[in-house]
Amino acid sequence: MTNASPVETDGEALIYTVRRAASAPELTADAAAAGWSAAEVARVNRFHPRSSDHRPEVSARLLYGEDALFLQFRVVNDRYVRVVATQFMEPVYRDSCVEFFVRPRPDRGYFNFEINAGGALLATHVADWRRDEKGLADYRPLSPDAAKTVRIAATLPRVVDPEEPGPATWGIAARIPYAVFEPFIGPAIPRPGDEWRANFYKCADGTSHPHWASWNPIGERLNFHCPEHFGRLHFA
Repeated sequence: MTNASPVETDGEALIYTVRRAASAPELTADAAAAGWSAAEVARVNRFHPRSSDHRPEVSARLLYGEDALFLQFRVVNDRYVRVVATQFMEPVYRDSCVEFFVRPRPDRGYFNFEINAGGALLATHVADWRRDEKGLADYRPLSPDAAKTVRIAATLPRVVDPEEPGPATWGIAARIPYAVFEPFIGPAIPRPGDEWRANFYKCADGTSHPHWASWNPIGERLNFHCPEHFGRLHFA
């Protein structure tokens, strides 16, 4: 496996405080559901200039427990919603989609968890994010068995086709076990005081009104695979 050089995040990066869950939150996109009120809100509101004029309201929440991260996205006033991908590793980013990229260790690449509005997952470990003619230089998907341990709840049907003009409010929630990290980077269990790098995204590449939004700014290039622009996760 090839590793790109370690990347230090910009010192101006946003900081998100990940609070510890007293117990596993309810796996739902309802922000008022049990357990989620303790989580800080990350506004995914920095739209890349290449985006269409459609700019939905997007927020993300993250909590951590003994054996997993708990992730929630909520999308308000979305339009032109389309969901076609239904299987693991299909191109969910072309649908109405939210994404969480996380880098637990500075020298071992990062993970991307991409989930469309129907709950289909694309998840890989990216060791080398440089591009060649085939795409990312070095990445490996989670195994199908590991992917099955990532539990996902979605508020929309598995398929929305043709595109729905909306407006619509939708969301996903996910439980990401730390065990999915271990085959790629070894044990990765956050403790109070630890700091990881991450970003939250919203996209809809293949819809009639494509858009690309992030929590931490990604710079001038339209590229979510840019760990130098990841924000900071501080575990409380």
